Amino acid sequence: MKERVYDFIGVGIGPFNLGLAALVQPINNIDCLFFDNNSEFNWHSGMMLESAHLQTPFLADLVTLADPTHPLSFLNYAKQNGHLYSFYIREDFYLMRKEFNQYCQWVANQLDSLAFNSEVQSIEYLEHEDCFCVTVKRVKQAISSSQLSDYSTNDSESEPHYYYCRKLVLGSGPVPSLPKVCRADSNNIIHSSNYLHHVERIKKNKSITLVGSGQSAAEIFYDLLQDIDSHGYELNWVTRSPRFFPLEYTKLTLEMTSPEYIDYFHQLPSGKRDQLMREQKQLFKGINTCLINDIFDLLYVKRLSDDIQVNMITNSELTECYTKPGEQKLHLSFHQTEQECDFEFETHMAIFASGYQYQQPSYLTPVNRWLCFDEKGRFNVARNYSIDKSASRIFVQNAEIHTHGFVAPDLGMACYRNSCLIREICGEEVYPIEQRIAFQNFDARNFAPAKRQFTDHQSAEAVA
Repeated sequence: MKERVYDFIGVGIGPFNLGLAALVQPINNIDCLFFDNNSEFNWHSGMMLESAHLQTPFLADLVTLADPTHPLSFLNYAKQNGHLYSFYIREDFYLMRKEFNQYCQWVANQLDSLAFNSEVQSIEYLEHEDCFCVTVKRVKQAISSSQLSDYSTNDSESEPHYYYCRKLVLGSGPVPSLPKVCRADSNNIIHSSNYLHHVERIKKNKSITLVGSGQSAAEIFYDLLQDIDSHGYELNWVTRSPRFFPLEYTKLTLEMTSPEYIDYFHQLPSGKRDQLMREQKQLFKGINTCLINDIFDLLYVKRLSDDIQVNMITNSELTECYTKPGEQKLHLSFHQTEQECDFEFETHMAIFASGYQYQQPSYLTPVNRWLCFDEKGRFNVARNYSIDKSASRIFVQNAEIHTHGFVAPDLGMACYRNSCLIREICGEEVYPIEQRIAFQNFDARNFAPAKRQFTDHQSAEAVA
């Protein structure tokens, strides 16, 4: 075929695929493109609270843990923008979320392989040409790029464009998820990912109920608590977790974010992996300890000067969410799992910090028969992050939490995964890939006694 065939195409430009694009840029023999339907890079804009910071240190930027000398590191960004010394004097390893977002935008502006405003509509495998055809629709005016010369500014927005590649890296990521009992179209219901987009409207209500736990819920609760006396609303925080637990961040626990633990987790049976993910929430869904303490201190201070209405309730699972005819209030029903009793809140606004869930993109439907799925219909992701039956053509970013463990969404392991993906794409190890970083041994089979070997003239019974 005469069309240009890229080595790979990336779908979605979040931090993980952006990091991949940055690491690929200096490699001369890789030809690639990345598409995203958003107009620009903007990471969790609805949760860009002024006081919010990352839960991983600044070394977990887009490139440093793969190549500390890379020109697109956070430290170089800080130097180029004149605030490296301010960062040094601040003596805080944890970047503000807004700061990380600005750094990522700086990186994106220096890459010519990114195309925003570009929606991938379908991906097909062309057997005769042994390549994939990616159909892309321009959402608005596409960002100009030296690699997108076939994107004419005179083209109609509805006209599809076709791109060809040998491999794919899917980084479209999980989407906000609401409890099944909630109506997504209700004006009284907001997912935490959209909090800042509706915050002024939220604070005008007489009562606000926050459902869920974890860092996002805690950040929202702290933000609402700061203005509770000036607005006079009732503030409720309900979670099914047994407590408002902190993120476990001790050093031996951090060793579980390692290649060795991924190896260990990946070889476990699927049922055991699912069980571990339910039990390990404290390792990746907890609240920063400092924020928990800040919340307590703010509650203490607020109650010294005013009789604020705050309710914080644990062990309580949402069972119903509805609005009665003619009423503006939401009715939220809960079941307290330890007392085995039910209770209800009436609230004018509900915010659900109910997390994110991966959904298989519809654009993959034409290639489904080449993909691997587990018994629950999820991608059966191989150790090298591939999901196709050849284990060599289609790879995923942050869609493998059920196969690779809680490190899947961890920014600290992004460079490791991207180094592995580049090895799969190039056929060589461009960036050194660590095999062992932990002092611990996770796999007990390394210490199991070797099985006795028997000759043709011996039997197990004779040895016994």
